[in-house]
Amino acid sequence: MAEVHIIGQILKAVDFDEPHLFCTWTLQSGSAWRLIQGEVHGQTHVSSNRLESCSDFAAPLDIHLSCAAVQGWPTLLVEVHAVNVLQQSWPVGYGFAHIPATPGAHRVEINTWKVAPNGWWQSIRERFGGGGASLSKTDLLFSGVERYKLQTRSSGKVIADLHLIFRKFEEYGVEFH
Repeated sequence: MAEVHIIGQILKAVDFDEPHLFCTWTLQSGSAWRLIQGEVHGQTHVSSNRLESCSDFAAPLDIHLSCAAVQGWPTLLVEVHAVNVLQQSWPVGYGFAHIPATPGAHRVEINTWKVAPNGWWQSIRERFGGGGASLSKTDLLFSGVERYKLQTRSSGKVIADLHLIFRKFEEYGVEFH
């Protein structure tokens, strides 16, 4: 079987309105893919840098996958959450990016969105640290089947540095340029 090694880090979150953030991430792939080693989901620590409007995470990724087919190429899903002084958290950004299909070093910028408040009370609650609306089904992140029904607004972005190592793809007739 062909293999993909993903080594890198969830580097930081930038351009979010909220100061104290953490990020949860999940690597999803199709049925032809199998995890050999590593974790396909995780969470960063809470971070804040008000001067630069970013949160530095440097959360490591080290994932080894094998595949029988390239269908269902891996996708990195992220959810960014804000935390207030009462240790309550709520989502402030959802996003995803496909893992690049070429070996080497890549900087991946994942633009995020959040559910827009639907009324003045929810706007005030979100503005003053009480939290915003969240998704009940996370598959809405990457499948647009029902996402068109949501009212959303743009959020910040999550930056990931990835180093990809591909092995044995040429044995199956797959070439990367």
